Amino acid sequence: MTAKKIIVIGAGMGGLAAAIDLARQGYHVDVVERAADVGGKMRHVPVGTSLIDGGPTVFTMKWVFDGLFEDAGLVLEDHLTLLPATILARHAWTQGGDLDLYADREESAEAIREFAGPKDAEGYLAFCKRSAAIYETLRGPFIASQRPNPIELVARVGFNRLGAMWQTAPHQTMWRALGAYFRDPRLKQLFGRYATYCGSSPFAAPATLMLVSHVEQEGVWRVKGGMAKVAAALKALAISQGVHFHFQADVERIETRNRHVSSIMLKNGVAMSADAIVFNGDISALGRGLLGPDVVPAAKPVALPQRSQSAITWCARATTSGLALAHHTVLFSKDYKAEFEDVFTSQRPPQTPTIYICAQDRDDACLPPDGPERLLILMNAPATGDWEEYGPDAQSMAQESAWAMMASCGLALSVDQAQITTPHGFNALFPASGGALYGRANHGPMASFQRPGARSGVKGLYLAGGSAHPGPGIPMAALSGRLAAARLHADLLNA
Repeated sequence: MTAKKIIVIGAGMGGLAAAIDLARQGYHVDVVERAADVGGKMRHVPVGTSLIDGGPTVFTMKWVFDGLFEDAGLVLEDHLTLLPATILARHAWTQGGDLDLYADREESAEAIREFAGPKDAEGYLAFCKRSAAIYETLRGPFIASQRPNPIELVARVGFNRLGAMWQTAPHQTMWRALGAYFRDPRLKQLFGRYATYCGSSPFAAPATLMLVSHVEQEGVWRVKGGMAKVAAALKALAISQGVHFHFQADVERIETRNRHVSSIMLKNGVAMSADAIVFNGDISALGRGLLGPDVVPAAKPVALPQRSQSAITWCARATTSGLALAHHTVLFSKDYKAEFEDVFTSQRPPQTPTIYICAQDRDDACLPPDGPERLLILMNAPATGDWEEYGPDAQSMAQESAWAMMASCGLALSVDQAQITTPHGFNALFPASGGALYGRANHGPMASFQRPGARSGVKGLYLAGGSAHPGPGIPMAALSGRLAAARLHADLLNA
């Protein structure tokens, strides 16, 4: 019997994970990718003679990737070198003070005690307990499962555990919930920032997102050779399972027959037939007709007010002085609320931005290399990349505010070379997203249920990636791919 033909569009984390699982189950799998290699947002940006991670920089939820390799009879560590981090991140504020968070919870509590006093140290330990409980409540029933509706989620958690469900706090904003644990406003900023891991504002996101803190407490790793090595390891695993890759293959349209997907047409005129398709791109590309009229019903596009944040990034070779950087460093302005009002309400780059820096040549010793080092510098920005292009003046203004922010925290940069990416550039890389890096913003108690599940509105077309359930981030996108593969396989078996 001839194996069913599956096409995966896009070789990001979701597409790679889906392709691996489907090929392992005996399907003929072709991955078509418009770029020259795998990775999606996990990209290397060339700056001079250096390659700099220009996308995700944090590796967490290792169990997701352990499972992907174990199911193929392999061991993750045989294919990827992971270095456990003891310092999770360094933080500094314009109004003064700096604080390191550690993988060791008690070490973090002691640092907070010295930074803000014993009450906030006690609050931190209570916060850790609460975030762990939220994570454990939702990991199996929501994060690692097909998307439920609210009633199904309650049933999965168990009606005898309604108290645990209530403790996930979907009806309380993250910012308000943090007030129960921290008196020092700087600590509310620090832990409120976890909402931005989903591209959201802590002033609008549900307190449920406190679980992100526990994800980091479970383990953060640096990847030897950079984050692109993760994508390379998944590519090698996919090839070992029989997946066929087609690079620089841009899809013109997805075609249907009898309301079921039947083929794709590439922009070079090549047609490829398919029994089913996994789409690993921003879902708005489908709903806006970028892949043809047949699949517009597949997913509703995300309108600008509901989009997550975008970013302005600089991949730079630079020499630093003043504040000593850790591998991950976050610099906070005094008025945190104004930043999110700028991004989500005024839809402009923040006038006093928070700055994230990944110093990619530094380990837990936090020592700089000899000569210029590789930095990813990031500030939040609105996802207006499909209608607003940042010209030289806008880029200059954004850089001026970012560099002023770093200077106010005691960090000076002497830049050798840099490559900037704006929301317009991210929209070009990820069409129809507007530059939104995380799909839909998690604002309001129902936001998590508004991401589409694996099965789209068109028969035979399945969704994977950060704009689908369970959400953005390296492990979550990989989970989305596994969920898409599982749903597709079940549907074909039951057809």
